[in-house]
Amino acid sequence: MANIPNPLDIRLSGGKIGILVIHGFTGSPESIAPWAHGFNDAGLTVLAPVLPGHATRWEDLNSTTWRDWYSRVEESFLELKSQCDRVFVAGFSVGGALALRLAQIRGSEMEGVVLCNASIFDDRKALRLLPILKYIIPSLQNGTMDVKKPVEKRMSYERMPLRALDSLRGLWREVEANLYLIDVPLMVSYSIDDHVIHPINSETIIDNVYSADIREVIFEDSFHNVAWDNDADVLIEESVKFIHDVLSGEIESGEAFDERDLINAEFESIVSGLSLDQSSPSTYLDELEDSSHFNQPKPRTLNLSDASKFSLAAIVGSGAYILFEGFNGGDPLNLGGWPALLLFTGGVASLIWRTSKKRHDDGDDGAIL
Repeated sequence: MANIPNPLDIRLSGGKIGILVIHGFTGSPESIAPWAHGFNDAGLTVLAPVLPGHATRWEDLNSTTWRDWYSRVEESFLELKSQCDRVFVAGFSVGGALALRLAQIRGSEMEGVVLCNASIFDDRKALRLLPILKYIIPSLQNGTMDVKKPVEKRMSYERMPLRALDSLRGLWREVEANLYLIDVPLMVSYSIDDHVIHPINSETIIDNVYSADIREVIFEDSFHNVAWDNDADVLIEESVKFIHDVLSGEIESGEAFDERDLINAEFESIVSGLSLDQSSPSTYLDELEDSSHFNQPKPRTLNLSDASKFSLAAIVGSGAYILFEGFNGGDPLNLGGWPALLLFTGGVASLIWRTSKKRHDDGDDGAIL
């Protein structure tokens, strides 16, 4: 069991206006508890569910995918809808991505969305290794809670589950590609000094949704987890004010979004992925349809240089060492996990470099090791 305080749903009774509050990746409802209680103090009924695989052990999170987390979010939203007349959705970090996904699917059933340091992409190159790395290393050390002021308790896992992290990338792709479907009133709040999620995530959301009214709130005295940081009162105050403005009619939903906008957005989304180069008399799709032009490829012989063999040995050896350390909880050579990880990464990088170099030298498109 993880050492996470209050690892249960937060359920707070209030009036007939409800709000679903979604916590972040590897976290728990406790990580957004001050925010949730702030909504309740304003008279709202609050539900902050524990997402599958969270608030127990990091191993449990590795056995789930983003679709499991979304299913829990949608289920909680429908539960709140059955109890309240009008429902808002709030999301922190990856919880923001889940809130946006819910708005893309059930936007017509909600009143608005409140985001705090929402995460919809991470373009760090190291994440490109996850599809392979997740089968070798189950987890890595997770960072400490990113807050500016001192907070003693931890509200997330100490390990970062890599299979779950790789699945998260699928959620990011889905949300970012479909931002144009969102037309609900939106409050986008973010920290300018966030060490976990770059503010460009929030800027991308603002630039690509079709919401008629977008309220932008910037925190200058907090890091990532604002609910437990210096700007917590500002977050709560601005969130509650946004909700009151929507309910009063000062903010109107979907005013600038109609069927024509949706058609245009979908058309632009499709066209953006197509090439307009007419220099070729036929397209790639035309060639695929004409099977008579298909030539069965001949498999290439795998020729390994001495350097490539050494790279493969480094990958296999370091991978085996990392697996032994991960599953047995020990370090037989007292080296720590990072030397083995660096050797593995170096072996992969060397193999890729030698492959691309061989291609270039041979003037061939085939992959030769």
